[in-house]
Amino acid sequence: MKFTAVGDMLIQKRIQPSYKGYTELAPFIEQGDARFFNLETTLNRIGEACGAAQSGGTYLRADPDVLDDIKKLGFNMATANNNHALDFSYDGLRGTLDTLDKSGLTHAGLGRNLAEAAAPRYLETPNGRVALIAVNTSFNPAMQAGEQTPLLPGRPGINGLRIESYVQLPVEDLAYIRRIAAATGINAAKDISRREGYYPMLGDDEAALGELMFKRGDEPRFVMEINKRDMARLDKSICEAKLQADYIIISVHSHQISGTAKENPADFLRDLAHHCIDVGAHAIIGHGPHLLRPIEVYKDCPIFYSLGDFVLQLYDVEVAPQEFFETQGLCAATDTVHELLKKRSKDFTVGLMTDKRMYRAVIPCWETDGTKLKKLTLMPVECSMDGVRGNMGLPHRTDNPEIAEYLAAMCAPYGTTVHREEDGMLTCTW
Repeated sequence: MKFTAVGDMLIQKRIQPSYKGYTELAPFIEQGDARFFNLETTLNRIGEACGAAQSGGTYLRADPDVLDDIKKLGFNMATANNNHALDFSYDGLRGTLDTLDKSGLTHAGLGRNLAEAAAPRYLETPNGRVALIAVNTSFNPAMQAGEQTPLLPGRPGINGLRIESYVQLPVEDLAYIRRIAAATGINAAKDISRREGYYPMLGDDEAALGELMFKRGDEPRFVMEINKRDMARLDKSICEAKLQADYIIISVHSHQISGTAKENPADFLRDLAHHCIDVGAHAIIGHGPHLLRPIEVYKDCPIFYSLGDFVLQLYDVEVAPQEFFETQGLCAATDTVHELLKKRSKDFTVGLMTDKRMYRAVIPCWETDGTKLKKLTLMPVECSMDGVRGNMGLPHRTDNPEIAEYLAAMCAPYGTTVHREEDGMLTCTW
């Protein structure tokens, strides 16, 4: 089988019929039996849905018609399970779900309850049946879909993997944290709630400073772990897909990092990718941080820790709720979206739209022998950041050698070699 995929499609406006990507990119994408993208927006018309109290950073929405334009690029599989899924609350989520349902695209990760959001979805191809399961590690807790009970309906939302974090400290430092907490009274209210049974009591090897948890360990370390119940739900979905599909793709939206560089996936993300393959998945497609991350081949299965931005239209916000204006000390009644975005970006000098890493990406095409990776080719693309407004943020093929150099350097520690061919395409060996 063959597969193609792209990362974040942060799209907020229609694509013009004259867009050259329809002839330049679509033939490469259409090589795949399964052809995936992450829809990094909500689908609703202006006035159909209210803004949520919190967004994924920017309140993103597009008219539902954009899916028609996206499909012209050849895609047949998608997720909208990302940190923007509830930017326009439950009405916005339902609008996105309804539009995806009508589009004919196989999609996973959103649902009207948790069971629906977590379920594998299947694409029938002439060469086999492909399952898609979509999870998200970077989200507001209120976005998690709820389980249905015998008496209550489930809550609409995403299929999330909650991350439980704490700081590991040696015993002497842990004692210091306890002294700070006692001296400031920062834990007083929650300690009362703990004694009343609303929260578990702290163990002998634990301490708290407000909402920040500490645990005893040999050396100082910030630790992130996946919630065990959420992990068990993902394992169950993979188990189900093994019965139903020939090939299983896991979509992972994740912003967390290790160290100090955005390119470095969190340690738990690498563990998660390996675990999913160990229990039956065949490819991991990562997205979320808006730039490229390493490519790894594990047990003859590809792991794309992030494919970068395929479409980046962050300045194409038409309307925004009052909460967004208030983040910059502005008011929706008297200030414009232009003024809002200008202030947030320090007069358009900082942010995603000014960092060249954010609009450089690759489109992988991988071939398998059964379920094992046989060949991996990458098309380098860049989002246009000048020219006519209608094309800004849309991808085009590029021969820029910097993309190959940048990707090769980050892939080397993962055992993947990236080679730039004479025609500008990239090939991977492992």
